[in-house]
Amino acid sequence: MITVENVSMKFNLGIEKDFSMKQAFINMLLRKKTNKESFWALKNINFHIDKGEVIGLIGSNGAGKSTLLKVVSGVMKPTSGKVTINGVISPMIELGAGFDQELTARENIYLNGAILGYSKSFLDEKFESIVEFSELRDFLDVPVKNFSSGMTAKLAFSIATIVNPEILIVDEILSVGDIKFQEKSKNKMMEMIKGGTTVLYVSHSLESIKELCTKVIWLEHGQIVKIGDVKKICDEYYKEQMK
Repeated sequence: MITVENVSMKFNLGIEKDFSMKQAFINMLLRKKTNKESFWALKNINFHIDKGEVIGLIGSNGAGKSTLLKVVSGVMKPTSGKVTINGVISPMIELGAGFDQELTARENIYLNGAILGYSKSFLDEKFESIVEFSELRDFLDVPVKNFSSGMTAKLAFSIATIVNPEILIVDEILSVGDIKFQEKSKNKMMEMIKGGTTVLYVSHSLESIKELCTKVIWLEHGQIVKIGDVKKICDEYYKEQMK
């Protein structure tokens, strides 16, 4: 389903500041040189995921987990290497990124649904299911800009999971909303897994990784440390973090 071959990703640490006139002016006043050092977020990553596998990605902050998800889902193009996907991907990486803050929840259901490739007739059919799962019926006509981050994530998750995708790319999704909604999210994900969905899942919760995943990939400093048995590698990772 997913093959990642020799993938590397390089970022220029100073590129965003270079495009800021304000930053350029400050740098000039302080006689500060612009940082143009390169940073390799991923280095020569190789792995294969078969249909129906649930792969957990673990690693400390800055290890390259989210970057890898974005490369696999096509949000970012790798500096080198190749990603081959056989199946339809549903990426749940930055929930709510496709929302218009000025529009209501009702309007954003159709907008975000269209971005995900759903037709209006399909969204009409699934509208009640989306609203019921999101628990936001009383807020349908409220602009999303007035939502809490938890409410926004609930709405986005409910739209993104109205169908069972072939491949699911997930970044810390089970921490969405309150405890009740987190349990609903986990159950929904379990339903997808049982239905044969292939999953690439990032989480800092080792218990969640152990519960859901069939294999784990441990990343550090943009490189793979180990791939394999979930419990064994999670336990090794935990001991390393506790040093």
